[in-house]
Amino acid sequence: MTSMDRADLFSLFRQMLLIRRFEEKSAEMYALAKIAGFLHLYIGEEAIAVGAIAALRPDDYAISAYRDHGHCLARGSDPGLVMAELFGKATGLCQGKGGSMHLVDAPRRFMGGYAIVGGHLPLATGFAFATKYRTLDLVTACFFGEGAVPSGQAHEAFNLAALWKLPVIFICENNRYGMGTPVKRAIALYEDVAETARSYGIRAERVDGMDVLAVRNLMNTVVEQVRGGQGPFFIEAMTYRFMGHSMSDPAHGHYRTKEEVDDQRRRDPLTILKQTILNNKLGIENDFTQLEQEIGEVVMAAVKFADESPFPAPSELYNHVLAE
Repeated sequence: MTSMDRADLFSLFRQMLLIRRFEEKSAEMYALAKIAGFLHLYIGEEAIAVGAIAALRPDDYAISAYRDHGHCLARGSDPGLVMAELFGKATGLCQGKGGSMHLVDAPRRFMGGYAIVGGHLPLATGFAFATKYRTLDLVTACFFGEGAVPSGQAHEAFNLAALWKLPVIFICENNRYGMGTPVKRAIALYEDVAETARSYGIRAERVDGMDVLAVRNLMNTVVEQVRGGQGPFFIEAMTYRFMGHSMSDPAHGHYRTKEEVDDQRRRDPLTILKQTILNNKLGIENDFTQLEQEIGEVVMAAVKFADESPFPAPSELYNHVLAE
């Protein structure tokens, strides 16, 4: 490995660490009633957003479901603006009107988190159609959980994307549970969810979603193919969320055992990349200690910014209801 590889690996680690510490702090702020409503954490799944988005160009599109903080941060959004949005503040990405599940950063081509399960897949197909129609050299990356695969709109999106050979990459973050329902009780082809896409003629591949390098390597290849006009691609990224479905759901006890969660935590994506760096003698423990301090300061600054920002004025209630 070269010095460029070292910088690259630490960049990936930094992004995952930022997401991890941001999410942990978000949970803390939720417990303090600084954040209200729903809050779905991305802890454990960081390698997918970071690895996949690393393969995109800044002008490519990315779109996600409701567990969207990680994708937004991986796309380069300001942590302070993201935290302010979670706080419902006027300085947030969406001026406090979107909240946790509806983050949007259009200048960075992150076109939103969406609360309706599977509801954004047709939008991703639409973005891909628009770029192809306008002969733009762009791809769209669409992130969603395996719980979206059985939805009718997902199948409509798959069919149209395949029919028109649209430049869209469907990235299924298979964390094995749709809320509290195991995948085998929700999807007929649960042993190979990617087969659902193949039935529409979409090329598909499974990847270890806990290994950021594996995700990025596959995405690099897929992005090149899709950008080159070979049509859509479906990636099934095998992952595991270390926390509950949302803040109202315990990490274990109802549908997962503590032993299962502890066993999956042994494959922490941050630990996997850290060991790769250490094993290849591209870093030492002190590098990670310094990075922890840096990220800690970034997250605390984000909280301070959000906490000190004003709530939207009551007069803003009717703004942004309709397109202006």
